[in-house]
Amino acid sequence: MEEDEDMEWILPSRRSHMSARARYIPLRLQHKERKRLHILEASLNVSRYTDVVDTNLDSTERQKFLQLKSQLIDISAFLTGIFIAADYKDGQELLKDKDFAKHANFFREVFEVGRRHKIMNPEKMRTEYGKLVFLLQDSLSSNIKDQLGFSVKMGIKTVYGFLKAKGALKLLEEPDIEIATREILQDPSKSRYDLQKEIKKKEKTVKELCAKYKSREINEDEIKFCLYSLTDNNSFLNSNALPIQKMLTFLTAFFKPNHHETGYSLEIKAGEHGARLSHTHEKQFQYVHQSLTLWLEIMENMFMLWFMAENDLLNEGNPPLLSNTGQGIHRVQPAPLVERAMHAILAKVQSSIEWVGSSVVHLGDHNVPNALVFIDKYTQVPRILVPIVTAIEGVDKLIKQPTTKQYIDKAFGGADKLKKDILVDFFRFGFDGSGADNFIDAGSCIDGRLTSAWNWCSQLETKPFYPIFLLSGFTGFDGDFQK
Repeated sequence: MEEDEDMEWILPSRRSHMSARARYIPLRLQHKERKRLHILEASLNVSRYTDVVDTNLDSTERQKFLQLKSQLIDISAFLTGIFIAADYKDGQELLKDKDFAKHANFFREVFEVGRRHKIMNPEKMRTEYGKLVFLLQDSLSSNIKDQLGFSVKMGIKTVYGFLKAKGALKLLEEPDIEIATREILQDPSKSRYDLQKEIKKKEKTVKELCAKYKSREINEDEIKFCLYSLTDNNSFLNSNALPIQKMLTFLTAFFKPNHHETGYSLEIKAGEHGARLSHTHEKQFQYVHQSLTLWLEIMENMFMLWFMAENDLLNEGNPPLLSNTGQGIHRVQPAPLVERAMHAILAKVQSSIEWVGSSVVHLGDHNVPNALVFIDKYTQVPRILVPIVTAIEGVDKLIKQPTTKQYIDKAFGGADKLKKDILVDFFRFGFDGSGADNFIDAGSCIDGRLTSAWNWCSQLETKPFYPIFLLSGFTGFDGDFQK
């Protein structure tokens, strides 16, 4: 997606028309592409690229020369390695002549596959993706690009782009596309018969759309592939946006802005329990509500934000600068596209609910050095909320067992009281401006709200209800880095 895209597409959330959303929905990987992905992942996994090149802040001419030499050697070795792994015979030839430009399309496609896979699956390639982005950044510098003889940059393949090339964009305007791309979820309130009925209706709709839109340019399998890719996006939203929606439901179900039960006030005071903010119960209710609403809007627009982030990161006219941010050495780089999109999202949220706190969006500074760090921060929202939602919902399952019911009744005063104890603690101390050693780095700014939530997560083991998290299957907030 290029920078000159029309602003009308800037907020393609779940409620938007499918033709707007599809511009930022990547195509699902095909079998051949998955083979290339495995090669790329394995190569990135053993690579120590950033350990070698991002080590020295010295800006002398000699150091710049040594840095460039190191980048060129490592990039050349990496490209050679993945090509040999994909085609041993031709790889031997590349090893001799070093003519990378001859295989430019292969390299661009391999890197595009990795980037596309990551956007669709944020929980994957958690260490490999950063290496990939930084390697691509350095490969796009004028000196390296001249030596390689080609640009590694390639646009992400999207559903919209594929259908446009095939002359089949009208598929996205089809009213039944919502049925054809819906993810069928297990629901305790639905019978097995109802679920089977939904599945059959979806399959029937897919067949009808394939028959209606197939042509010389696009066959039924390609139409199905696009529909499945759109379904993948709905699956992403269900996995990542649904926990936020559930937390909003818990907030409004267990708490009211204009009054509170004894012992369940959301009031916080600066200086108490590490809080940096002072809010009345009503103000804190609004603050939590707007923070969750903002996170929900960000999550529903995550694919669009990721496209913007990659455009900012791989912008050849806006190279990063290596700097010590106080949190280690980082590549500091402005992110104008992400910033523009975030301000549009923020304006949308602020127009719908009363705003409390700061509206500052940190990007390209020591708090959020670049768009990669920004994306990483917000993909962590579900990792924070899912264990909390699971614990809350798990209470009703636990009280069905006599032994755990007895424990919950004795230790917490019953299931409802336990749920409120967990929620009041999170809604107070997970949104209190804590988590940094100064107000600017934490506080009520957009980035600081996440900092406070992570700070709460780090203290979970000290909470009286921690055993309930363990009983619900909790193993940690940070997920698996090896996926």
